[in-house]
Amino acid sequence: MSDTSLERSTRAAVVQMVSGMDVATNLADAGDLIDSAVAQGAELVVLPENFAFLGRHQRDTLTVAEADGEGPIQAFLADTACRHGITLVGGSLPLHGSEADRVRATCLVYGPTGGRIARYDKRHLFDVSLPGGETYRESATFAPGESVVVAPTPAGRLGLSICYDLRFPEHYRALVDAGATILLAPSAFTATTGAAHWSVLVRARAIENGCYMLAPDQGGRHANDRATHGESLIVDPWGECIASAGIGTGPAIALADLDPGYQCAVRERLPALDHRRG
Repeated sequence: MSDTSLERSTRAAVVQMVSGMDVATNLADAGDLIDSAVAQGAELVVLPENFAFLGRHQRDTLTVAEADGEGPIQAFLADTACRHGITLVGGSLPLHGSEADRVRATCLVYGPTGGRIARYDKRHLFDVSLPGGETYRESATFAPGESVVVAPTPAGRLGLSICYDLRFPEHYRALVDAGATILLAPSAFTATTGAAHWSVLVRARAIENGCYMLAPDQGGRHANDRATHGESLIVDPWGECIASAGIGTGPAIALADLDPGYQCAVRERLPALDHRRG
């Protein structure tokens, strides 16, 4: 297969939040965390799923949805990326689509000049019933995306995903086949599923693809009394957790340097991607 190693060394940061119901407050909190990450040398910063809004009820999301290319959330991302000269990933925000009663959960990537580089709409929707009566039906509010997306950025070719996508390894293999060098999984994992599966899934996606994995997560108790897992992670291509924020402990950042030479060495020692059959 073609070489998909990193182009250069990059300092990356994953941002952990406990987003609430006020967009302006959430954006201010995100801005403070981004400022801290940049002060520590981050060139690539990834925000979690629902960074700008996490309402009391899922349908509340419709009240803050933006048109593509318009609105305060997208302006914040563009302006912040430009002000700091970084690659900034908005983990997910709601954008209007073709349906009146459903929106898209969208990950947006902005470059160092503030221009938008890529858009990814979440493909796999979290429709589950968990122990203790905890139930989620994302498909009632969100329409699924259709395409995998790789974003070419100064930090490398970013393979995009959102939260529940993490459970579908074929999504990440498609990203690597499309040239991704770094895999992203901005999330809002529940405390229940996070305690059982979060770190295992993040590490598995890194190992099986020989890629760095950046997985910022929501981490605390929200206005709807929902608890999210936290433990935002950066995992290297060998599956080692090289940076981590606390489990359910609130806002934080975790930083690590992504080393292209190390990624190449791992893939040379264990060339599993080249050994695939069928």
